[in-house]
Amino acid sequence: MKWSEWQRRWSTEHHVIDGWLLLSAISLMTIGWIMVTSASTEVATSLTGNAYYYSIRHGIFVLMAAVCGFVVMRVPMVWWRRNGPTLLLIAAILLAAVLVVGREVNGSRRWISLGPINLQTSEVAKLFMVVYLSGYIERHLVRVRTTWWGFLAPLFLTFGLGALLILEPDYGATVVLLSTAMGVLLLAGASLWRFMLLSGGVVVLGAFMAVAEPYRMQRITSFLDPWANQYGTGYQLTQALIAFGRGGWEGLGLGNSVQKLFYLPEAHTDFVFSVLAEELGMAGAVGVVILFGILISRAFVVGRTAETSGRLFSAYVCYGIGLVFAAQSFVNIAVNIGFLPTKGLTLPLLSYGGSSLIVSGAMVGLLLRVDGETRARRRIAADVSKRNRREVKKAEQGGQA
Repeated sequence: MKWSEWQRRWSTEHHVIDGWLLLSAISLMTIGWIMVTSASTEVATSLTGNAYYYSIRHGIFVLMAAVCGFVVMRVPMVWWRRNGPTLLLIAAILLAAVLVVGREVNGSRRWISLGPINLQTSEVAKLFMVVYLSGYIERHLVRVRTTWWGFLAPLFLTFGLGALLILEPDYGATVVLLSTAMGVLLLAGASLWRFMLLSGGVVVLGAFMAVAEPYRMQRITSFLDPWANQYGTGYQLTQALIAFGRGGWEGLGLGNSVQKLFYLPEAHTDFVFSVLAEELGMAGAVGVVILFGILISRAFVVGRTAETSGRLFSAYVCYGIGLVFAAQSFVNIAVNIGFLPTKGLTLPLLSYGGSSLIVSGAMVGLLLRVDGETRARRRIAADVSKRNRREVKKAEQGGQA
């Protein structure tokens, strides 16, 4: 093989990694492992006798997420585009299967037991829905932008997945799924007035569902005034707010949280951000928010670069992943600070949970793959342009001679 041919293949198959994207993802996973270790020692000792039980499991999940991300980086985007409908069907089957064979925890069926790992099907559904929706938009972009049916057709499928999530029930994942789908359609150029009209209908439907069941109304009323029933419906939120109050600006120091000592439920999963704020203070909490901001912004930058290069499917995948990270992190942090009613939703890349961490790793891998393919295409285009200019210059010189 000639040196020029080898160099061309190397530049096509390997690429410079987006440093900010990778740094923010690795930083969040590292901070998450540290905080899960700190927040879970007392609970792990009580339940298993091993203070580092959850830390060890989370460390294994971190490694699995890294491996998954690396594997996804090696899969061409054309494979994802071609298999989008199949992946959506798999997501629907998993969401239906969990209602039948899923493991029930605290009144919800969200996990399918696979030996030592519990698969949370909603996490897989988010990724597969984004892949399918991106392919649909690329194929029917004009219809999405100009007709009601082109706009509503993918949303009907998304609403179907949302209905299965509600049956689990998992309202937090439903909100993330629907908001991501509508956000991607809006970024694809769907009519703003159609978007606003449908958003209004979704809000009305959500309000009706909220008041339809007494326990949902209790969650809302406890969210509005958690101190009115701080030992009942408002217990989780009041304990989370106490954690923020204890932490102050500088925090109590790593490992010194008081709220994790059986005061704050789910301290290493849904409310790990509260423990982080208590131990690392406002500075640590703001630092994590900044890292999420970097991760999400780089997802949109990678997507925009792909879109300007004519790679629409890859662009919409990046937009969808960015919206999933944005919606899920916003909901989790908002719940921790009392801005939204309590929802069982993990903090991506940071909370304890194998399914969430592995799928988040796959999403980061997809972003890096899109970035790599876009850079490679631009390098090839630049090389072709340079070669053409050289040939034109040689021809001009030959003509002058």
